[in-house]
Formats: sequence, C-alpha cells, structure tokens
Amino acid sequence: MKNKAIAILDANWRNGYSVPSKNLYPYQWLWDSGFIAIGFAHYDMDKAEKEIETLLDAQWENGFIPHIVFHQLSDSYFPGPNFHRADLHPLSNKKYPSTGMTQPPVTGFTIEKIYQISKDKKASLNFIKRTIDKVFKNHEYFYNNRDPRNEGLVYIYHNWESGTDNSPLWDSIFETMNPPVYTFERRDTSHVNPEERPTQREYDHYLHIIDIAKSHNYDDAKIAEHSPFLVQDPLFNAMLIKSNHALINMYELIGGNESKIEQLKSWNAKSIASFNSKLYNKELKAYVHYDLRNERPIKLVSSSSFSPLYAGIPTKEQAAELIETMQSKFGGDSMYLLASFDPTSEKFNPKKYWRGPVWINLNWILYYGLQDYGYKDLAQQIKFDSIEILDKVGFYEYFDARKSEYKADSKGYGGSDFSWSAALYLDLINN
Repeated sequence: MKNKAIAILDANWRNGYSVPSKNLYPYQWLWDSGFIAIGFAHYDMDKAEKEIETLLDAQWENGFIPHIVFHQLSDSYFPGPNFHRADLHPLSNKKYPSTGMTQPPVTGFTIEKIYQISKDKKASLNFIKRTIDKVFKNHEYFYNNRDPRNEGLVYIYHNWESGTDNSPLWDSIFETMNPPVYTFERRDTSHVNPEERPTQREYDHYLHIIDIAKSHNYDDAKIAEHSPFLVQDPLFNAMLIKSNHALINMYELIGGNESKIEQLKSWNAKSIASFNSKLYNKELKAYVHYDLRNERPIKLVSSSSFSPLYAGIPTKEQAAELIETMQSKFGGDSMYLLASFDPTSEKFNPKKYWRGPVWINLNWILYYGLQDYGYKDLAQQIKFDSIEILDKVGFYEYFDARKSEYKADSKGYGGSDFSWSAALYLDLINN
C-alpha cells in the first residue's frame, strides 16, 4: 500500500504542483496542496516544498490565496477561470488565473509539519524562511478583511470555501435563496456516479453566489454586505488558529519577528475566546457553524464540529463533552469513524459527498487533535479505521462509514487515485 500511495502522488504531480485526481480535478487546490505536501515530505522533500511554493506564487497582492489555481486549460472541470473571473479584483494575481474564493488555511501548519518530518532541518528551515511571511500575510488578509465585527472569527462567503461543499449544514441557508436556473454542462458527473455528487439545483446556488461576488469585483466589504451566504465556520477558523500556532513556533525558531509573534498571539487569544463563547453549543455538546447573514447558529453536528481539537481550542471539559458526542452519535460497532455528518440525523447520506461519507483529511485532523488532548485510544481507532478502509478499497476521495457496505469488490466514492488520501496514509503509517 505504501508503494501504491507513492505511485499515486507521483502520477498526480504536474511539474510544480499536484492535481487531486487526474480527470475529476485537473487543477491545483489550496487545502489539497497542504495535505499532499505532507505526504511528499516523507519521501520527496523537493516536491513537498515546490507544492507549497507554487501555491504561494499564486497569492494575490492583498495576501489572499485562491482555492483553485488554473495552471492550464482543461475541459474536464466546470466552473473554470472564464466563469470565476478572479481578474475582476484589482489585486488579483496577474500570473495565474484562479477562483475568487479560498479554502481552509492549512498552509501554516503544513510548513511546520514539513519541518518536523524533515531529516535535513537546516535546509527545511531555509524553506520556512522563504515561505513564512507569505503565510503570515494570508492570515493578515483574513483578520483585516473577513472579520467585519472584529470578533477574531473570520467569515466564508461560499460553501466551497468551507471545504465541506454540499454538507447539510448549508441547507437552511439555501432555503433562503431562490437563484436562477443556470444552463451549463456538468463535468464531474461524467467521471463519477451522479448519486455521489451535489445536485444540479445545488449548483445553481453555488454559481449564483459566485455571480454576486463577481458583481462586486470580489470586494470583501461588499460581499459581507450582500452575499446571501456568510458563515463563521468552526473548521475554517480552527485551521486558521492551528496555523497561527504553527507560525508562532516557526518564527520563534527563526528568531526575531517579535511583532509578528505578538500579533499572532493576539489574534489567537481573541479568536479562541470568541470561538468558545459563540460557536460552542452546550446543548449539542459540539461546535456549530454560525449563519452571520441570518444571525443564527446552525444547530447541526458534523465532522467539522470536532476539528477545534486539532487547534487546542476546547477546554478539557469541552473536549470531554465533544468525545461523548462523537462516540454517541458517530460511533458504534457498525460504523467506521468518522462520518462527515451526524449519522443519527435524517439528513445523513452515507454515499453523497459531504453529507455523510468518511474523509481521510478530516480523520487525519481528528487523529492528531485527539492525541493532543490525551484521547490516545480514540485517536488510534480513527487511525486504524482510516487505514482499514484504504486497505479494503484503495485511495478514493471519500468512503462509506457503514462497515456492512464493504464487500470483496467494494470501491470508494468520488475520484479514484486521490492525492490527499494517499498522502495522509503515508503520514499515518509513519506515526
């Protein structure tokens, strides 16, 4: 399996960056690149560093990093650069066409993880020195442009920015919208089973939000004022806080940079306080999303609800409650950990993208988070469940959480030969 994982990563490498899956996702994705670089670090440090450097080369002048970088034209993915029109923003990157939205900011903890894995610390420290200020500038962008109330919690304006694209979390927001019906040709459903993907009507909502952002030239203040989708997401904010921690550690290693270290500590202090007062739901014993546009918490539990463990956000008491919720709703002998959405909910769909399947990247996040809080046995269970699923069906994009669904000829869902599944497998077996 290790050799297979390496072969997939090498096959998906495109001379400076990786594609997540050859036909389904033919470009460079932000958070994919972070996880992929961690996998590369275990056997090819040059590719690990290049993956991140290429991503950061697509950064905008204001620090923004887009969620897709369109390195070449491809007719196998919609919507492409001609729909997104990121060039409408005056500070967009002139070298690379991209989207005008971002993804969970994993780059900070990625570069720290690369350094931790590295056998040549001196060379890897030089890599950190080349990249860290760009990552800091990305974090500065978020707090300056995506936190209109100065709470330390940044907003996302599109479900694609969450990384959890079609989660039931967004259903109540889409119910407040009535977008036009778009005429376009889906490309994803020609590569994978349409039953595993978002519906055509869901795509109407997705495209409509992009059109609203385009109509304001991707201006963050205007988006905050006009976008029907405006959410404080615990997964997104936890990744930002974790990456802040990582930048503090790396700046302390480099030496100097006291003002940046103080700024990062200040951001985290405010963020964690707001996180626990606003996003922790005592009734559900879990972190929830907050719908900033409609001023209401989204009282649903998903794998994102537990991601703050990875960033050291919960108190010990909150962590214990999170574990209780995880085991009561997501556990049991018949289920692999961890479904992406609450299996006890009527909205749970074990085959459909982010509406229920297991995702290796969220499992990886939770594995490390549970370890940090001392829940070693549960961390090991998530690790072993992840490895067992991959051993049974291979390196797919996402997987059924129901153990009963795994037969001799079973396959995973979504894209095959999926890069981050292969990359994070390499990291898990090395720990």
